[in-house]
Amino acid sequence: MRDGRSANAFQTAAIGYGDISKIISTSGTVDPVVLVNVGTQVSGTVNKLYANFNDPVRVGEVLLTLDPTLFKAQVAVDNADLKSDEANLLLAEKTAARIRQLYKQDYETQQDLDQAVEAQDAAEDAVKAVQAQLLHDETTLSYTVIRSPVNGTVIDREVELGQTVAASLQTPTLFLIGANLADMQIDTYVSEADVGRVRPGQLAQFTVYAYPGHTFSGQVVQVRQAPITVQNVVTYDVIVSAPNPTGLLLPGMTADVTITTASTRHVLRLPRTALAFTPPAAALYSAAVLPAGHKRVWVLRQGDLVPVLVSLGVTNDQYAEITGGALSAGERVAVGMKFSVEASPSSERHP
Repeated sequence: MRDGRSANAFQTAAIGYGDISKIISTSGTVDPVVLVNVGTQVSGTVNKLYANFNDPVRVGEVLLTLDPTLFKAQVAVDNADLKSDEANLLLAEKTAARIRQLYKQDYETQQDLDQAVEAQDAAEDAVKAVQAQLLHDETTLSYTVIRSPVNGTVIDREVELGQTVAASLQTPTLFLIGANLADMQIDTYVSEADVGRVRPGQLAQFTVYAYPGHTFSGQVVQVRQAPITVQNVVTYDVIVSAPNPTGLLLPGMTADVTITTASTRHVLRLPRTALAFTPPAAALYSAAVLPAGHKRVWVLRQGDLVPVLVSLGVTNDQYAEITGGALSAGERVAVGMKFSVEASPSSERHP
């Protein structure tokens, strides 16, 4: 195609082989995979603290205890009531047995027997009620000992020795424990326009402000289906693994994440700008309908720009993979026009 311009009037770029990666950029927060809020089910005063910030803890390890005095007193009352009711039950059983024997000998009436059996049943019910109350109060007493529910590290302690904690409808947080800080994760938020390209298993890289220049690696482990809508913008929570064997990553750090959604290695590629360029004299070409799945690029051959149809594979902001079309490595495609200051109308001088 000739339009009166020299081939030197066009900016060109070489077709060659290289890698192409298509990525999604997002950000998120580094967190332990399991983060447990440890609270209390009973109210009381902290009388002993056994765990502090950054302490490693094991399942069942005691973190703190509340003053058990009132709870022990209630258990003691229950035990006393139980002994009294058990004694009453024993007496009622003996009375019922004696009246049953006398009834067989016609010394007691049916009414006397019924009353004795009813008294025995009532004594049995009283014992069961006190046993249930004792179990309840012993369980409540056990709640004054706060234990770790997981193996992990104490990230935060929100209670002091001597502090009174009140169990209410919302359980107060005493400790924040992260399980296994050697394996962290990043909660990222991906827009609804991009989330369709994200799949578990895709590779991800991320950086944190604490270590500029240091790139960490992970992969997508979960794309959560619950939408998150803020000011009419819909995003989805994408979980990225963050292995942390060196312990550099700390809970709460902000991470800038890139997720690789597609990649190819050593493929024939051309600059993406070539797909958007059309020479000024090629209006008829621009209006023509292309076959499905094809694009037109302009290739410099023997001093002319020649239109060539190509099919494309993986495409990112810089390059597009060539999967079909009469193109070879080393050929040059037009990507724009050259504008010379001397040749521009504004720079011309008139007599």
